[in-house]
Amino acid sequence: MKSNHTHTHVQNHDHSDLKGKKILFTIGLNIIITLAQAVGGMLSGSLALLSDALHNLTDVISLIISYIANLFTKKEASKARTFGYKRAEIIAAFVNSAFLLIIAIYLIYEAILRFYNPQEIESNVVIWLALLAIFANGFSVLLLKSEAKENMNMLSAYLHLFTDMAASVAVLIGGLLMKYFHWFWVDSLLTILIGLYLIFMGYDLLKKSFKILMLFTPEHISIEEVTLVIKKNYAIKNVHHVHVWELNENEVHIEAHIELYNDIKVSEFDIILEEIEQILLQDFNINHSNFQPEFKKNDPKNLIIQD
Repeated sequence: MKSNHTHTHVQNHDHSDLKGKKILFTIGLNIIITLAQAVGGMLSGSLALLSDALHNLTDVISLIISYIANLFTKKEASKARTFGYKRAEIIAAFVNSAFLLIIAIYLIYEAILRFYNPQEIESNVVIWLALLAIFANGFSVLLLKSEAKENMNMLSAYLHLFTDMAASVAVLIGGLLMKYFHWFWVDSLLTILIGLYLIFMGYDLLKKSFKILMLFTPEHISIEEVTLVIKKNYAIKNVHHVHVWELNENEVHIEAHIELYNDIKVSEFDIILEEIEQILLQDFNINHSNFQPEFKKNDPKNLIIQD
């Protein structure tokens, strides 16, 4: 029997046009907030407000990156790009999370310097602009919440907006403390706390997107369990040369060599393959498979083989 590769897949379609419109709306909203907070921060002398404006600027940049990535995912596959641009949104998530970490570290550095040299701040400006940011970012967060549950690119944009809303709440509290108690050092303390929170959120997303880009085995999948499930089929003697990876958040791929007990027909192997694919989809959410059947082939039988 000749070796042949069999490929099956289950396609997932999302509402790209709706996502694009939502992102465009939040971009416009965040540009307004950024300009208002930047001017207000300079007028009031509040580092927390300026840091919030800077974070909003990163929101704008990240949302633009997310929007461009969303546009790229609509492009069809071609002979030169056989997978199309399905990883565009994963790359966007990676870039956005890395950018978030850099901004957070910078904010903490500036806040530490200001902490030892607190300055008087115009608290009324801080309070009103914080309220504006809370309202605008809160609306944007609600707008993107449903997409964030299903898409890593949208999650990165959502996290930028959510953390900025949380930061604005902290800035509002700080503004009230400065107004009524003259605790101007609170401005620096809040900036440090905002920065630490951004690092916590950004690192998690950076790690997840990095693992997908590096073709790591998804965390919810055990290679050993997958091979045991495949070997339960009566016709299969061994499974080796296994690779499992995520192309993006919707597509989990597997490729493997399957050694058979008997030299069966291709049509018989197709029946076996269909059974295996259904089990892999149900048990592991693996929706793309590429198996090479073998019979008495003299090749390494290791479970994992470095290509």
